[in-house]
Amino acid sequence: MKWNWSAFKRRIRRASSPRGDHLDRDLVKGMLREVVTTRPDEIGCDECFQQVDRFVELVLDGKNAAEALPLVQDHLDRCRDCREEYEALLAALQAVA
Repeated sequence: MKWNWSAFKRRIRRASSPRGDHLDRDLVKGMLREVVTTRPDEIGCDECFQQVDRFVELVLDGKNAAEALPLVQDHLDRCRDCREEYEALLAALQAVA
């Protein structure tokens, strides 16, 4: 995934111990796995955010959003922050529907 450095810094802070003297091993391993599995055709958080409303519309219309916007689906599968934004938008629109 293309890196959103602000999100990356937040994840590092979450992984740090309260005293800041070590990192959570599992979180660091997960972050390294993401770096190693990055593909050249991936979109970053900014591009995902620009397309997430269309993705949600497709889901609400009962269409296969993952097929229509595969790069957005891939990003949502990999990025917790964007996935949380997607889920919040989807829940909000489902609540008013």
